[in-house]
Amino acid sequence: MTAEQQKKFKYWQRRTIIATMFGYALFYFVRKNLSVAMPALSEDLGISKADLGIFLTLHGLLYGLSRFVNGYWADRMNARIFMTAGLVLSAIMNIAFGCQSLPVLLGAAWVLNGWVQGMGFPPCARLLTHWIPPEQLATKMSFWNTSHSIGASLVVVFCGALVGFGWRWCFFVPAGIALVGAGILWLALRDTPSSVGLPELGEVEARTKQKENTAEFRAFLRKHVFRNPSIWFLSFANFFVYIVRYAVLDWGPTLLKESKGLSIVHASWMVAAFEIAGVVGMVAAGWATDRFFGGRGPRTCAVCMTMTALFVFLFWWLPSPSIWLATALLMGAGFFIYGPQALIGISAANLATKRAAATASGFTGIFGYLSTIVSGWGLGWIAHHRGWDAVLMTMLGAAAIGLLMFICIWREKPHGYET
Repeated sequence: MTAEQQKKFKYWQRRTIIATMFGYALFYFVRKNLSVAMPALSEDLGISKADLGIFLTLHGLLYGLSRFVNGYWADRMNARIFMTAGLVLSAIMNIAFGCQSLPVLLGAAWVLNGWVQGMGFPPCARLLTHWIPPEQLATKMSFWNTSHSIGASLVVVFCGALVGFGWRWCFFVPAGIALVGAGILWLALRDTPSSVGLPELGEVEARTKQKENTAEFRAFLRKHVFRNPSIWFLSFANFFVYIVRYAVLDWGPTLLKESKGLSIVHASWMVAAFEIAGVVGMVAAGWATDRFFGGRGPRTCAVCMTMTALFVFLFWWLPSPSIWLATALLMGAGFFIYGPQALIGISAANLATKRAAATASGFTGIFGYLSTIVSGWGLGWIAHHRGWDAVLMTMLGAAAIGLLMFICIWREKPHGYET
C-alpha cells in the first residue's frame, strides 16, 4: 500500500473495530436483560426455575444453530446490512417479549430472539478478519471481544435499576436503545477494504471478489473447518467454557439473591464486576497470546481454564465469604474465563483463514450454545432439586474438562494460511 492508502486503511480499521464493538455490545442489551428480569418475572407470572431454564436452553440452541447458518451466509454477504438487520430484529423480539404474559408466547418470543441474535457475531468475524492482519488478530480481536463484557455488564446494572418499575421495562427500554444504535451502526460501518477503494489484506483484490459459491469453496470449508481436528477440539472446549460463563450470566443474579441473601441490585452489580474483570482478562489473554505464545491461543486458554477452576473452587469451598471476598472471587473467575471465550473464536478464525472465518466461528459457536442444555435447563433443574452448591460443582467440572480439550491442541500451529 502507498502511505496515503496505509493512513486511510488505519482510519477504517479503527472505525470498523469501534463500530462493531458498539454494535455487538448492543446485541447484549437485548439478550442478557432476561437474567435480571427472571426473579421478578417468576414471582409475577409463577414461572419455575426449570421453565425459565427451558427458555434459556431453547434460546441458546437456536442461537448456536443461527450463528453457524448465518456464519455461512455472512462470509458471502455485506456485513453492514447483515449486522444492522439482526440488531433491529432482536429489538423487535424484545418488544414482543415484554408485551406477553402467557409462558408459551414468552418462550416463543425469546426463542426467535435467539435466532436473530445469531446475526450479530458472524458479520463481526468477517469484518475483523478482513481489516486485521493474522499476526495482530489475537491482540486486536481480544480488545474487540471486550464488547461482550461491556454490553453484559452495562445491561445487568441498567436493568437492575429498571426492574423496580416492573420486569417488562427490562425489555422495552433496551429495545429502544438498540433501535437507535442500529441507525448509528448503519452510518458507521462499511464492508471489506475494497468497498472503500483499498486493497485487501494479503491477497489480490480479484481473489476476494471471487464468488464463493463454487465446489472449490465447499472443499475449502471441508478441509479447513469440518475436517480440521483442531476446530473440533476448540468447539468441544467452547461447550464447557460457555457452561461456566453462562452459569454466572444467566443464573448469577438469582444465585446470589437466594444463596447469599443479596438484593437484586447488589447481585446485579456483582455480576457486572464479573464482566468488568472479563474485559481486562480478554485484553490480557490476547496480549499474552501474541507476546508469549506466538499466536497459539489454545496455550493461553489452558492457563486461563486452570485459574478459572481454582477461583470457582474457592467460591464454592469457602464457607461464608464476605461480600467483598465473594465479589473478588467472582471477578477472578471472570478475568480468566473470558480469555478462552475470546480466543476460541480468534483461533478458529485464524486456522480457517479469513476466507472461512465466519463459518469456523459459527461452527464453534454451535457447541458454545449447545451448552445451554446444561447452563439453561440443566442448571435450573439442579438448582431446584440439588441446590446452588451442586450448581457450583457443575461449573467446576466443566472448567476441568475444558482444560483437557485445550491441552489436546497445545502443539497446534497459530494459523492456517500456509496450508
